[in-house]
Amino acid sequence: MKVSLKWLQTYFDAPLPPAEQIADALTFHAFEIEEIQGDMLDVKVLPNRAADCLSHRGIAKELSAILDIPLTNDPLRRDVGTSYVPTSLTVEIEDPKKCSRYMGALVKRVRIGPSPAWLKKALESVGQRSINNIVDATNYVMLNIGQPLHAFDARRLKLEAGCLKIGVRNAKQGEQITTLSGEAFALNPSTLLITDENAGAPIALAGVKGGNVAELTAETTDLVVESANFNGTSVRKTAQTLKLPTDASQRFQNRPSPELCAYGMRDVLALITDIAGGEVVGVVDEYPARPETKPVLVTLARINGLLGSSFSRDEVLGVCTRLGLETKSEGDSFTITPPFERTDLTIPEDFAEEVGRILGYDRIPAAELPPTLGTPDQSRYRGIERMKDQLVEQGFTEVSTQSFAKKGDILLANPLDKTKPALRTSLEQNLQEAFARAKQYAPLVLAPNQKPKLFEVGTVFQKDGEKLEVKTSEPVSDLPEIRDDANYVPKRYELGAYKPFSVYPFIVRDISAFSPETGEMQSYDPTQESEFEKLIQESAGPLLIRIVHFDAFQKGKRISYTSRLTFQSMERTLTDGEVNGIMEKVSAMLHTAGYEVR
Repeated sequence: MKVSLKWLQTYFDAPLPPAEQIADALTFHAFEIEEIQGDMLDVKVLPNRAADCLSHRGIAKELSAILDIPLTNDPLRRDVGTSYVPTSLTVEIEDPKKCSRYMGALVKRVRIGPSPAWLKKALESVGQRSINNIVDATNYVMLNIGQPLHAFDARRLKLEAGCLKIGVRNAKQGEQITTLSGEAFALNPSTLLITDENAGAPIALAGVKGGNVAELTAETTDLVVESANFNGTSVRKTAQTLKLPTDASQRFQNRPSPELCAYGMRDVLALITDIAGGEVVGVVDEYPARPETKPVLVTLARINGLLGSSFSRDEVLGVCTRLGLETKSEGDSFTITPPFERTDLTIPEDFAEEVGRILGYDRIPAAELPPTLGTPDQSRYRGIERMKDQLVEQGFTEVSTQSFAKKGDILLANPLDKTKPALRTSLEQNLQEAFARAKQYAPLVLAPNQKPKLFEVGTVFQKDGEKLEVKTSEPVSDLPEIRDDANYVPKRYELGAYKPFSVYPFIVRDISAFSPETGEMQSYDPTQESEFEKLIQESAGPLLIRIVHFDAFQKGKRISYTSRLTFQSMERTLTDGEVNGIMEKVSAMLHTAGYEVR
């Protein structure tokens, strides 16, 4: 996230240190800094802190705790107010699991125009383009406290019985929307929409982007302002499926607290009426899924035990104060209630981490690891290595495949690959697939007509439990058994078989030629075969990566030599025409040397 130092300074009376010192403070206690450009920092906010720190207020709060300087102005600690004037606007939420809160405000008689200079400057300081005073107000509040907002043209919504009706529902199959940027999308039921329920029409992709149906224009006078909280998974799927990442979707997919909606609404309405005039007619607040904040009990011994530290009770209390954590202490026990925006603080380990990072991990003394309790039993490992070495000696190559399978006794709750939702009950299927792939690449490593020989040793998962299994790609009469062998010393194999591999496909060509005529009877001569290979290599050039001689026979007074040539490039895909040209050069070179190419 791009952060303006001048913007951060508005949270403090005391002057902040230079950008480099702020960068160091954040790096050693909170987040990495990806770039410093003058008065702008690009802060790499981690996912666990994105709910509260994708905002200037969040970064300011971090600096306040790290540098131990108080915030002069904290918008999330000011009263938000809870009494809203009834309005001719209603909201209907179809699924509270996908939309835990939706606030809508009706604002009339606004004047859309350019933003004041201070607002333009603030947005431009973090790379945002000024659009108009209303859109800029929503963007400013989002960047300031982290709550995404949106404004619709109320007069472009359908009025029915004197009332506007906003809906939050799943899209219907094939339903379409055109966004503010002019992109048209056909939707499916997994997409969450904001709709004009009176018209039955979508007006925004919930948590992602607004539609053009209720787009603001220079003629807009009345607004419906949205401040809502949408399910992070739903928003992420929509943004990824439609390839439409936005600042709003980035924040929602990291699950900010729904409590933040009210603070966003308060701030944006104050800013809009200040810079665009107008009157807030009323606010509706549908809040069907209010989260429960639970206090967490943690002891000083637990914190120091996790960190390997010796921090005092007062130091821990000091960290809680600096972070704004409501804390009740009794002896060396602390009952801590995090503020609503710190959705990442839920277990004792979270609070131990806060103590460590704020006080500084450099204050934790280094300690040697405890000595090993006894000598670990290596007999199982050595027995497996004995079996592997025996198979390698028989010409097999070891492979290691995934533990996932299409079918199995044990199904995964959250499979990485939906086509393989189970744990394997056997090595057979994966080994067959590996063998099929190996045959495709055999010309790169094997002689012609030589089959790959593969084996795998791995764990399989069956109803009666886990067990170790060995499989080979072809039958072995004396397959080694899996047994412990404490005395076996594993062999070491030299890897002098190593070089980078190409991601581009290879092309194979065979060439046969009779040796030059000498007038005398010839017999197979390794020296002449080496000369045959040398001529091929010299004429073929660097794209020839492998040459294998696989046949030689006598006919008359001459010997016929046959070789398989493999061509491949590290930079591109070769064409047949390119390789044909190389083969013509090889044939010409052999002909000049007296060979007769067959």
